[in-house]
Amino acid sequence: MEGADRERTEAGFKVRTPVDEARRILRDAVEGSGDADADSDVPCGTETVDVDRADGRVLAAPVESARDVPHYRRAAMDGYAVRAADTFGASDRSPEVLRLAEGTGGDASVGPDTAARVHTGSALPEGADAVVMIEQVTELEAVGELEVADAVAEGENVAPVGEDVEDGQHLYDAGHRLRPSDLGLLRSAGYGRVAVAEQPTVGVVPTGEELVAGDPGPGEVIETNGLTVSRLAQRWGARATYRDVVTDDPESLRVAIQRDLTKDVIVTTGGSSVGERDLIPEVIDDLGEVLVHGVGLKPGHPVCLGIVQDTPVLALPGYPVACIVNAVQFLRPTLRWLEGTTPDPHPTTRAVLERKIPSEPGTRTFARVKLEERDDEDPDRDEPNYTAVPTRASGSGVLSSVALADGWVVVDDDREGIPAGETVSVKNWEPNA
Repeated sequence: MEGADRERTEAGFKVRTPVDEARRILRDAVEGSGDADADSDVPCGTETVDVDRADGRVLAAPVESARDVPHYRRAAMDGYAVRAADTFGASDRSPEVLRLAEGTGGDASVGPDTAARVHTGSALPEGADAVVMIEQVTELEAVGELEVADAVAEGENVAPVGEDVEDGQHLYDAGHRLRPSDLGLLRSAGYGRVAVAEQPTVGVVPTGEELVAGDPGPGEVIETNGLTVSRLAQRWGARATYRDVVTDDPESLRVAIQRDLTKDVIVTTGGSSVGERDLIPEVIDDLGEVLVHGVGLKPGHPVCLGIVQDTPVLALPGYPVACIVNAVQFLRPTLRWLEGTTPDPHPTTRAVLERKIPSEPGTRTFARVKLEERDDEDPDRDEPNYTAVPTRASGSGVLSSVALADGWVVVDDDREGIPAGETVSVKNWEPNA
């Protein structure tokens, strides 16, 4: 072993960077890298896409309505369009009799003492200023007349121009993530295409000479980290390329990282610690700069964050749970920063902790838990409906402890564990957001 390698492996992680500081260092590097569009604050650039393909995408610029919605006066009820003054005094005992106009909706014309049939959403006929609901009208087909048993005010049961959205009205700020309802509003407001942040691209490189695709022999391990991380990246809005396994060889690792420097971010899995076969940090340092190596979180402190030719490189630990924890803590926010947004909070469930979760001060601990409904729930008490049962706070190689858990309880850096009986927030990290 060469001198530098021996010094690194014997030193271990004497100093671990706090999670929030590591994330700040990474964010500064991400937001200062890349070639964003000249008129955009989005590091990964912008593109224009059809509205019907924009679900989940992030707006690159503010949006204002291009027209009134509705752009015409429309009936808000099925019934008859009238002049409100012609219904004055109408009642069940003394209905007003009106002539039935020819045509319906916008094809009809309403004059004094006349009415025209309308359907919900149809244009209000010329001359009309109100709609009488169909339940309040008796049509006398034989004589072409109808009896109105309810007086209506001007504008009653009529949707005016711009009732929904006015022309020029501000709809969304830049950075808004579009939902299906937003797509409908954009289309109705006059947009067929919209400017959005480009989807960040991610190269996911699993490393380790022991990794195989299937049918492992003695000493071999089926590759799962790259698969998991690449699919998480896709759920988080990125376009991920899942690479073949790269062996623990400095030149092979160098070539793999250089190959993906066209991506917005590179993620490697495995080989991030300080052992003899943990070569990724040295390769990153040789090609660019190591920003952080060793973070105060459990499981997963042997994470390495670096940058090579303006491309962030996240070297995640090889143990599956540690890999997932670090992907959530560093890859997920990186993808948001590249879009020009910030990470939104994870969905949480309040629960009463069944057993104590131990933790070391200065280390942020992620404990896997299952949720169980409480049988002794009292609906009159403001207490959680669930109990959080710790499955593991350690064992970063046990992938099933994540896949079979309902969520995670986070013990902050300044706490020495969480006692049983305390109400906690169980984070669910699986949804797309």
